[in-house]
Amino acid sequence: MGGDAKVFTFEDVTVHNKPKDCWLIINGKVYDVTKFMEDHPGGDEVLLSSTGQDATDDFEDVGHSDSAREMMAEYCIGDIDASTVPKTTKYKTPQQPHYNQDKTSEFIIKILQFLVPLAILGVAFGIRLYTKST
Repeated sequence: MGGDAKVFTFEDVTVHNKPKDCWLIINGKVYDVTKFMEDHPGGDEVLLSSTGQDATDDFEDVGHSDSAREMMAEYCIGDIDASTVPKTTKYKTPQQPHYNQDKTSEFIIKILQFLVPLAILGVAFGIRLYTKST
């Protein structure tokens, strides 16, 4: 593109989010992929779902071929003003209530639920064996 590349703001790009007018941000560049929508192997829904955000991660996660990367130059229309792109937030796990790791009382209950019926069965078998032999 050279040094005279047009610079777009994030807001400029986000309004182009329709099948007949679709722009994406990938690796700091702005791409008008409107003409490519019907030809995209993943379908136009994939491209539309990446509008309104930096689509770099989505693009890289798919593992595009070298020919796909070369094809991108055809659709590049400028650069993105990085200062206008919202900062990505890292996923923060929700706070969990305190969890009893020991679970001793639950463990004892489970053991008793197994042993008590087994003991009753053993006693019943013993009584049956004792009464049968006499």
